[in-house]
Amino acid sequence: MSLAPKDEHEAQVQFALERGIPAISAVMGTKRLPYPGKVFDVVHCARCRVPWHIEGGKLLLEPNRVLRPGGFFVWSATPIYQKLPEDVEIWREMKELTKAMCWEVVSISRDKLNGVGIAVYKKPTSNECYEKRSKNQPPICPDSDDPNAAWNVPLQACMHKVPVNSTERGSQWPEKWPARLTNTPYWLINSQVGVYGKPAPEDFSADSEHWKRIVSKSYLSGMGINWSNVRNVMDMRAVYG
Repeated sequence: MSLAPKDEHEAQVQFALERGIPAISAVMGTKRLPYPGKVFDVVHCARCRVPWHIEGGKLLLEPNRVLRPGGFFVWSATPIYQKLPEDVEIWREMKELTKAMCWEVVSISRDKLNGVGIAVYKKPTSNECYEKRSKNQPPICPDSDDPNAAWNVPLQACMHKVPVNSTERGSQWPEKWPARLTNTPYWLINSQVGVYGKPAPEDFSADSEHWKRIVSKSYLSGMGINWSNVRNVMDMRAVYG
């Protein structure tokens, strides 16, 4: 996920939409982003103008929610490399906040040509650091708070525990691309019933084969369309994506 501001000077969102890159318009303010928890490998913010450090880190805790355990937060902003009083204070607060969130500092570097700085953080892969904190700030979310609830859910200044059940989404790193697109996710288990009424893993495999046939026999050869000029086709009947 890459966060960018939408303004009259650097319209990155418009840039993305015009070039066929999947994008949404949303506001980092009071509600969760419309995604379940632990689904993104990386969250990227380059001059996205989000004040991550305010209100107990409530805004930064939202990227923490959607990141997989072991996922990365990539941040490029003036507090990393400029020494104005405001930047220095924001950088101090961000260091304290990310440490309290148990994020590991992977690297802090500056571009040799323009001097722009970038910081890379890594979300923990276990609950060990959370349990060893001297202060429970930011607090751990109660068990009743569903990290996958995303529609019209108010932001909460808390962190969800790293899942320890090996069949729970986020407990393992998914397969590499492009295998991730077609292989059955580890968190779909036989005890779950899929959309078509079969056990979830079987359901997922059958759906994948079904759409392979549709793409090869209908979309690619049966519609008379030159697909070299078309990008990002979405069939609204797709189930698993």
